[in-house]
Amino acid sequence: MTAPIRSEITTVPVALDERSYDIAIGRGLLASLGARIAELRPRAKVVIVTDQNVARLHLAAAEAALVHAGVATDRVIVPPGEASKSYRVFEQVCEAVIASRIERDDLIIALGGGVIGDLAGFVAAVVRRGIDYVQVPTSLLADVDSSVGGKTAIDSAQGKNLIGAFYQPILVLADTALLDTLPEREFRAGYAEMAKYGLLGDAPFFSWLEANWRDVFAGGHASGKSARDHAIAVCCRGKADIVARDERETGDRALLNLGHTFGHAFEAACGFSDRLLHGEAVSLGMALAFAFSAKLGLLPAAEAARATRHLAEVGLPVRIRDIPGPLPSLDRLMGLIAQDKKVKRGMLTFILVKGIGAAFVESGVDAGAVRAFLGEKLAE
Repeated sequence: MTAPIRSEITTVPVALDERSYDIAIGRGLLASLGARIAELRPRAKVVIVTDQNVARLHLAAAEAALVHAGVATDRVIVPPGEASKSYRVFEQVCEAVIASRIERDDLIIALGGGVIGDLAGFVAAVVRRGIDYVQVPTSLLADVDSSVGGKTAIDSAQGKNLIGAFYQPILVLADTALLDTLPEREFRAGYAEMAKYGLLGDAPFFSWLEANWRDVFAGGHASGKSARDHAIAVCCRGKADIVARDERETGDRALLNLGHTFGHAFEAACGFSDRLLHGEAVSLGMALAFAFSAKLGLLPAAEAARATRHLAEVGLPVRIRDIPGPLPSLDRLMGLIAQDKKVKRGMLTFILVKGIGAAFVESGVDAGAVRAFLGEKLAE
């Protein structure tokens, strides 16, 4: 891998013709939010959608940057957590945005982690038949994954992210200094999505993470800041490249769901609660995807063990028994997997691997083989 990037700001373009936009990555970028919006959309009003935790930490700074640039602002604050990706909260945010008298030439700002980005992006996609929006991620998971690529959604009782739209932002402003306030568990959960990029298609990056993950976590040190920004930029470039090739997930973009078919099932079975955060579910799902691939003879068991070992080393769940509390039944898990959004004409689709950095999409996976595999893992 190349040496860690040391410039103050890294810009990663997402090339989607008339829907193209930039991802700006660096420390202290929140102060430039107002100036960037004033340049992108002169005279636009904005409504900031955020949650109570993020509002306490970062809303005042975001509003100050906007006011300094002469941008009129309003705010909508929702409860933190996955439960806000619901019909009820979605309706409340839509009505609040409309009540703010926002017009189609105005903007919505998603200030928060993955939940806020998904929720606010979906609101932007439908209110007045589409309002532009800006992603200002405040979590590592949002920095490297959910803020990029235009996937917006809320959850159904039958599964995660089953109601939504593809709707691209006009800017992603990733101020990595905001991660300094992130609880350790949330940062670790986001790291699972970071490791995913190495595991699915960038073996040298995974090797780099194995050697440098402590610096990525240690944001308080100069070397940590450099390693963290470098790793975020690598992930954003990887995702931007995939999204540019396959915006609506008809091909390669499905690779970004490595670990998600298993992971989403466990996340839903846990009631989208703090028992299992999304990134934790992805970590467990990736460990299971590697183990299932090894069981199918697609890669050596030692390669699967290497992937699992790194996730466990950083403190992420890799075994079903790592989930606190009662475990879901096999029937419940299989029912949730059958509702996965990658299912085609009733056939299961999984992201499997032939090695670290060598993921592929496999359609028509035998449900009986999945059931037998999960039964074994539940019994461990």
